[in-house]
Amino acid sequence: MDSKQLDSQVSVSAEPTLDQITALGQQGIEVVVCNRPEQEAEGQPTFAELEKAAQAGGMTFVAIPFSRGQMQPQHCLAFAELLDSGKKVHAFCRTGNRSCNLWAGARCLGGADRKELHQAAQQAGFDISGVLVSY
Repeated sequence: MDSKQLDSQVSVSAEPTLDQITALGQQGIEVVVCNRPEQEAEGQPTFAELEKAAQAGGMTFVAIPFSRGQMQPQHCLAFAELLDSGKKVHAFCRTGNRSCNLWAGARCLGGADRKELHQAAQQAGFDISGVLVSY
């Protein structure tokens, strides 16, 4: 799994395997967040299977699903609440892009420096410019 660290609390990736999800617990991850809709593509694990894999690694599973281009403020607020817990979070979707945009939206709502967010996302290979304009 090609995990990208966005800040000290949040990492993102494309969809990991169930075994990779379980192994995230050994890396200090406490919450696994899925940002893709259930069965977005054929052959993807169900939310129940993802939750079981996260629990096997000692983590909590949370689904904040949305389709590409459909991120709404309530998605960012839900993710911001998770971030407020202070727990280490790994978020994923099909490519990692939605998860990175969600992180940026949540951090913007919390008053984070937009230049720092943009730089962190760019270093991880993501473009969050649309989020920075919207939030």
